[in-house]
Amino acid sequence: MSENRRAAVLGSPIAHSLSPVLHRAAYRELGLSGWTYDRFEVDETGLPDFFKRLGEDAGPAWAGLSLTMPLKRAVIPLLDEISDTAASVEAVNTVVFGDDGRRRGDNTDIPGMLAALRERGVGRVARAAVLGAGATASSALAALSRICDGEVTAYVRSEARAAEMRQWGERLGVAVRTADWGDAAGALGAPLVIATTPAGTTDALAASVPDRPGALFDVLYEPWPTPLAAAWAARGGSVVGGLDLLVHQAVLQVEQMTGRAPAPLAAMREALAAR
Repeated sequence: MSENRRAAVLGSPIAHSLSPVLHRAAYRELGLSGWTYDRFEVDETGLPDFFKRLGEDAGPAWAGLSLTMPLKRAVIPLLDEISDTAASVEAVNTVVFGDDGRRRGDNTDIPGMLAALRERGVGRVARAAVLGAGATASSALAALSRICDGEVTAYVRSEARAAEMRQWGERLGVAVRTADWGDAAGALGAPLVIATTPAGTTDALAASVPDRPGALFDVLYEPWPTPLAAAWAARGGSVVGGLDLLVHQAVLQVEQMTGRAPAPLAAMREALAAR
């Protein structure tokens, strides 16, 4: 595959994105010397114009786009079709341009979560806990719908957030019980805990990690390790971090955009470590 192709990540803010590191490393390893991957600062209001310019671009053909916040939902009306996975959480993080010009949206965050967990030996679990609500938490529920046999307890700060999580549970086929954030220390005894909150939110929970913890998936990657992740690892628990999710969802994006599988996971992870 020697032709020139383009891909990029869009979002706002976008300067911090590590997607170029991962995708460019994959292109090098796959011998795709004519492929480029850039980043563009694009917000919700600018997204339709960006897509319009794509159709007018006389340069190398576009292969695909990675999308971060706040574009994962805003892009849906601009697409010709979206996958069942993306539709289940109303969020698209991957757009692939077909040879026929059709724009197909997918969500690789959910299978990326599952791949990251499998890599650390986490398969099916009897029950789970989710810390926080919002877009990442809904993706976590979608992932749990495939591996959790029992109840998921979501720890949130408001009744409005609690209602949202219960609605997502009903939509995704997950038995969701909600609890107040003040009781979040009780989450840490679950076989799998997924923390979806911003930096600093779970720091106070580090002192409550049990002596024999299960698995923790903390979606943050900067700063890393979080106090919760550090305490978890110190007590012998399995820890999956945000960089694990980042690389696994990017692997799936590379495979979809290039048509080459498997994507070079090891090379992409090495590039991430060397950044």
